[in-house]
Amino acid sequence: MEILGRILIVIPTYNERDNVLMITERVRAAMPDAHVLVVDDNSPDGTGEVADELAAKDDHIHVLHRAGKEGLGAAYIAAFKWGLDEGYNVLVEMDADGSHQPEELHKLLEAVADGADLSIGSRWVPGGKVVNWPASRELLSRCANIYTRLMLGMPVRDATAGFRVYRAATLDKIGLADVESQGYCFQVDLTLRTAKHGLRVVEVPITFVERTVGTSKMSSRVMAESFWRIAVWGLTGLPARLRGKRP
Repeated sequence: MEILGRILIVIPTYNERDNVLMITERVRAAMPDAHVLVVDDNSPDGTGEVADELAAKDDHIHVLHRAGKEGLGAAYIAAFKWGLDEGYNVLVEMDADGSHQPEELHKLLEAVADGADLSIGSRWVPGGKVVNWPASRELLSRCANIYTRLMLGMPVRDATAGFRVYRAATLDKIGLADVESQGYCFQVDLTLRTAKHGLRVVEVPITFVERTVGTSKMSSRVMAESFWRIAVWGLTGLPARLRGKRP
């Protein structure tokens, strides 16, 4: 992937001590030339200390320590700013729990190499699938994405997905300073911003595997934030959509 330049894979963590070694080893094996940034929100289980030990042994692993848990969005914003300041050309989002397969990352990177400004690892396009998810979680995700498409008028089928690749130029263009979304609607927020700027979004089918260690960070508060923010964005952009313009 030399054509893409320097690649930074961002892995946010909170209480992922039992997963951070596993995911960094898999990422380093799958993408040996890429760099990894573990962003830890002062995990009480010692995840940050484990990440520091890994970084001390591998100059391709870096750690960004944050004061406390402020949400997924804030962690990614801090990481993106760090990566842009350090001169990385491509920035990757990936969960720490193994649900995103590092061995599939090359497909997302190839989409960017072929011209995408943002590539999304999608569960809900042909060829995408989920493994070991309870029916309730699958229904929730499908319904959330249908709601997002209807409210925002975007053709993206998995706008809530957290396995994705941005060009640094994309993040520069869409702007990060005024992003306020914190939970999983952060993914929708940046997808919408990318679409509004007329940039190319490509979905790549992936296999999403439910975590086997640790607990999900999904909560009713996160879902509520997503619901009302998407509603506000949708209602704000409705006049433009009725005129036939981009979202």
